[in-house]
Amino acid sequence: MVGAALDIFSKGGFAFLSRWAHVVVGITWIGLLYYFNFVQVPAFAEMEGAARNNAIDKLASRALWWFRWAAVATVVTGLLILGFQDEFTKSSYFKSPGGIAIASGILLALTMFVNVWGIIWRNQKIVIANARNVQAGGEADPAAAAAGRKALLASRMNTIFSLPMLVFMIGASHFETFFNNGLRGFNLDGAHRGLYWGIMIVVWIVFELNALGKIGGTAPGGTNVIYDTHKNAIITGACYAVFVLLVFSLVLAA
Repeated sequence: MVGAALDIFSKGGFAFLSRWAHVVVGITWIGLLYYFNFVQVPAFAEMEGAARNNAIDKLASRALWWFRWAAVATVVTGLLILGFQDEFTKSSYFKSPGGIAIASGILLALTMFVNVWGIIWRNQKIVIANARNVQAGGEADPAAAAAGRKALLASRMNTIFSLPMLVFMIGASHFETFFNNGLRGFNLDGAHRGLYWGIMIVVWIVFELNALGKIGGTAPGGTNVIYDTHKNAIITGACYAVFVLLVFSLVLAA
């Protein structure tokens, strides 16, 4: 009985705990991402300036604390999963269907993490400082609106990335069985894997450059229409999820 309980302190037990923690903090991170995009941004757009500044000060600042540190916890626990699982230490794993799926999800998740700390939080600090300064009777910061827009674009991009990311993270353990039993198996030679990664990376780069304003600027419309409303972001993310599944199937499935 005691020995069974102590199994939690084994490598297998730590693998379980890290995976459990990863799910909990991941839910927190993505849940807050969806809260910001689906609830807070539309609500703030309907508020008077004074009410919005008060909400930014009292509500958004707290939510952003949980948001950014949940992102850190998600990445850390994800790395712990990789460290405690024997299969991830095998060089051949990331050439397998499950390994390719996990690697694809990791690429999107790490991009989302960088967006949180490098773009969203960096710009939201300007927005929060401006709201607090105005409430204290100071002058509005003319840079706050542009900073808010940059943060919004990155947040909407993360919303788009989150859907294919979840497809890969959740589906990784099922892809091999699905394609082998339900379809045809896999072509996993270097040429097919290279083509797959070439397509995935080009699309990923174009999306991220667009969100950074390097392609379509930061103004509404044009290539930024996918960020202009949360509905557009949801539709784009769903289409992106279907796209990556098609690429996975058409390029890697034999």
